[in-house]
Amino acid sequence: MTGVLEQTKTDQPLRDRMQLDRVAEAPRPRQRPIDGGTVPALLVEHVTKRFVVGRKRRPVVAVNDVTMRIPRGEIYGILGANGSGKSTLIRLVSTLLTLDDGRVEVFGHDIERDEMAVKRLINRVSVDAAFFKKLSPDENLVYAARLYGLDASEARMEARRILARLGIGEKRLGRPLEQMSRGMQQKVAIARALLTSPTLLLLDEPTTGLDPRSKLDVQSFIEDLRDTHDATIVLTTHDLDEAERLCDRIALINDGRIVAEDTPDGLKARVAEEYGLAPTLESVFMTFTGRSLDDDIGDDDRDNDEKDSDDCVKTETGGDIRDDLSDPA
Repeated sequence: MTGVLEQTKTDQPLRDRMQLDRVAEAPRPRQRPIDGGTVPALLVEHVTKRFVVGRKRRPVVAVNDVTMRIPRGEIYGILGANGSGKSTLIRLVSTLLTLDDGRVEVFGHDIERDEMAVKRLINRVSVDAAFFKKLSPDENLVYAARLYGLDASEARMEARRILARLGIGEKRLGRPLEQMSRGMQQKVAIARALLTSPTLLLLDEPTTGLDPRSKLDVQSFIEDLRDTHDATIVLTTHDLDEAERLCDRIALINDGRIVAEDTPDGLKARVAEEYGLAPTLESVFMTFTGRSLDDDIGDDDRDNDEKDSDDCVKTETGGDIRDDLSDPA
């Protein structure tokens, strides 16, 4: 949970109760983004991130001159193959990594000059969320809430409301997390992120590896967030159906660069009109990246560079950057 160990959040009591009682049986019409002014929820301008992986190797450019502007209330999807730079971009926005070039603003706050203000506005769910695995979901969530200065009893009630919406009943809340499935753990990670009522929620492949039922639960929950909660969501995913269902706009990233950006319908119309291909997101992805979503970037040398760059990431942040809450065991 981004920033949970660096600061205490006291200015956001749990007053934004989300009305998440209904189950979305079918995708609802996509709402127009709510942009309350000229200041975007997220502004990324000419951002570049390099990793030095060895004396005899050239730096790995993980994010290369990326620019995007996301208005308030939008669900913005980022699609890319493994190693294309999606997660690195999310880590930069969440302040887990430092920028080499460019700037990032969250609701007008520069992430370098106003880092603490940014951390009060954001939260992040990663593909491999970390917990205290010997503790129960209840204990993990109350611990996280107290780090943010939230009342433990109110946080417990809010967490149980969110978890119930995600399909986790109270009888499971006392079980150690290490005894729960990965899908259940991911739902707890989402509940943990929402305890702070973030106005910018960063979801880094939140449904990867989940069973079909858990994936549908999470997707339906994201739709409800869009409809009932004043939040902007950035979603990276490997699931083209998920991107089409949830996202107002989609950016395709390839070798660290944004190669296309539009609404799902706009992207499909483009490949149909310009390339004569079937109007599907699969055609869009293959056209603009030249690869499958399951492909790894580059050859064996590049794969080794990617592994070394992960080590550099851990060194820069002083630990595993996948989450700030790590298992002490």
